[in-house]
Amino acid sequence: MTTPISDMHEGHTTRGRYDTQPTVALPAGERILRGAHGWTAAAELAEACARVTGTAPVLLIDTYPGVDVEALTTQVRQSLPEWAVVDVEAAARPVAEVEQLIAPSLTDDRVFGVMSHFALTDFYDTAKLDALADTVVENPTVVIGWGAALLSPRLTGDAVTVLVDMARWEIQLRQRKGATNWRADNASEDNLRKYKRGFFVEWRTADRHKRALFDTVDFVLDGNAISPAERHPDSPEAGMITGAAFRQALKDAARRPFRVVPFFDPGVWGGQWMKNLIGLDPSKDNYAWCFDCVPEENSLLLEGEGGVIEIPALDLVFSRPVDLLGAKTFSRFGAEFPIRFDFLDTMDGGNLSLQVHPLTDYIQNTFGMHYTQDESYYMLDVGDDAVVYLGTKEGIDPAEMLQELATAQDGEHPFPAEKYVNSFPARKHDHFAIPAGTVHCSGANSMVLEISATPFIFTFKLWDWGRVGLDGIPRPVHLDHGANNIQWDRDTTWVGDNLIDQVETIRTDGDVIEESTGLHELEFIEVRRHWFTQTADHDTEGTVNVLNLVEGDEVEVVSPTDAFAPFVIHYAETFIVPAAVGAYLIRRTENSRSPRFATVKAYVRGSRSSDS
Repeated sequence: MTTPISDMHEGHTTRGRYDTQPTVALPAGERILRGAHGWTAAAELAEACARVTGTAPVLLIDTYPGVDVEALTTQVRQSLPEWAVVDVEAAARPVAEVEQLIAPSLTDDRVFGVMSHFALTDFYDTAKLDALADTVVENPTVVIGWGAALLSPRLTGDAVTVLVDMARWEIQLRQRKGATNWRADNASEDNLRKYKRGFFVEWRTADRHKRALFDTVDFVLDGNAISPAERHPDSPEAGMITGAAFRQALKDAARRPFRVVPFFDPGVWGGQWMKNLIGLDPSKDNYAWCFDCVPEENSLLLEGEGGVIEIPALDLVFSRPVDLLGAKTFSRFGAEFPIRFDFLDTMDGGNLSLQVHPLTDYIQNTFGMHYTQDESYYMLDVGDDAVVYLGTKEGIDPAEMLQELATAQDGEHPFPAEKYVNSFPARKHDHFAIPAGTVHCSGANSMVLEISATPFIFTFKLWDWGRVGLDGIPRPVHLDHGANNIQWDRDTTWVGDNLIDQVETIRTDGDVIEESTGLHELEFIEVRRHWFTQTADHDTEGTVNVLNLVEGDEVEVVSPTDAFAPFVIHYAETFIVPAAVGAYLIRRTENSRSPRFATVKAYVRGSRSSDS
């Protein structure tokens, strides 16, 4: 689905089309399976089970935590009425025992826990799993729930396995509406605590579990679309693909440019730029964030005969890490996507929270995360009064600043940010580097393309301008963590010398100008901007590239060897070029009307073949 967008570029009005539902093609001939009675392809699954040797057909439906298992079970019973249906979670350890086990990873903090290293078997009773396996040998049986595949090695014969996968953003949306964590009685709990439990425990455990299934799973079912008909009568029927189609689609995607599905979310400081120019729901008060390249939380839409199926983009990172990331980047980060592109919209909105990100040593020792959230603000658009707060002023007393921040938390004594923190005018196409430990925030009336490292939620708010969240609860401030990470020597002079106006021309070739836009040497991400009127040559040089079209209406990404079909990109869209692509071109299309174009491209420093 595309929606109109218009913008002013260098005095020329251009028209583009921002695609909010980009798709990735399934292999030729593959179809999305859909069945009757509100559940996907039950007959096809039953037939697959009948072909498997064993004492009785067994279907293992393994669900990601967050999938509506109750609704799925109801649909299974309706579709396979002759089959016994068994809840694998009956073999889980008692809830209180699991709660005690995970408590050290969750901590008492509202937002932050410690990265856990549980295996799913830690949450199950081995004897109960063995006993459960003994009960499924006499009749056709469906075993359903998170961990159903744990029964596979316990069965005397083979079984058909279905992975019901789900994107993290869908999980969060459901939690906001009252969904609970896995086997938890916390429907009314603070959403930040629900997210914390997912982030630090459940999703880490579930990802380890599902990765082990990728090579052998028989079918993959879209868990995002599963919900009771009476609750969501207009929901599309859940689609399913074969495991072979799943594996081949991810293999193909890792060798051509693609986009993940962007997610838009409101916020207390949110603005109107995305709503007005991308064409989002006008009934919403604002949109604050757009996560346009966060594979850990975004989705991929696989499209083929029969429509689309939604899977987590993280599945691609897990299944094809070397093709996607490149050997050097994979060696350094493992199967994690280290670069994040997102939008921060404060146009006609408010300031972001004044904040700081943890130093690498601190995030490792305190939270168990092995790299930190260095970041930068690329100004996609600005108002006349736009500013960026960056670094502390020269000559301030750190103890005095911290005391005033502490006093401000009572809501009655606003923190005088201008007294302690620099503010710099922001212009369109400015790029502000923000290495971890630097006090910062974007001011109002800015459209920021945030180019950063990926570690998610590790932001220490110092001052939130006296606001509460959209849920009416004061937004969390972590002044103690912040005080332990502020680098006080990053003052006015240091910021001016190191973080502002760092653009350097790398090469000029015909109508192409390549620039380094100045991420600091402490940050592992390099950003290059290419200005061009017709075509710009690129090469991944063995590492993943993440790009955004920051100027111009429409371009296409082309393989010089026709290794993939031309891939069209519109203004402000973020796209990923896997390491395996190698050489590629970005050129204007026949529909382009802009006089000039610019992309920003991010990659991991030291990861290219030319860096050897």
